[in-house]
Amino acid sequence: MTVPESTVATQVRAALARRLKRDESRIHPRDDLREDLGLDSLDLIELVFKMEEAFHIDIPNADLAGLRTVGDAITYVEGRLEPPGGARRASKVTAGGPRTAARSAVKRPAAGRKSPRT
Repeated sequence: MTVPESTVATQVRAALARRLKRDESRIHPRDDLREDLGLDSLDLIELVFKMEEAFHIDIPNADLAGLRTVGDAITYVEGRLEPPGGARRASKVTAGGPRTAARSAVKRPAAGRKSPRT
């Protein structure tokens, strides 16, 4: 009996398959991102950007060294989404994503005051 793949694993493998123009079934968790899949530095940066965007997380540059295999990337993202103990951690970014959070950070004039733009 095979264990169903997580949503994170499916999305990471799909992003790699699109980037590499390969069939998703040929990308496995044990594959080394550089040696087996042939990703260069730019490819890795783009993959990280796609993961940040898809999962609404920030991946610090210091963490990139730990992402050697497809499985490492999957485990990393899953760990950022669900900490040990299974309780999902609240995100600093709103459900609408980074743009919504950025808009909500803009200072708005107090009620009854006119905006300097009007």
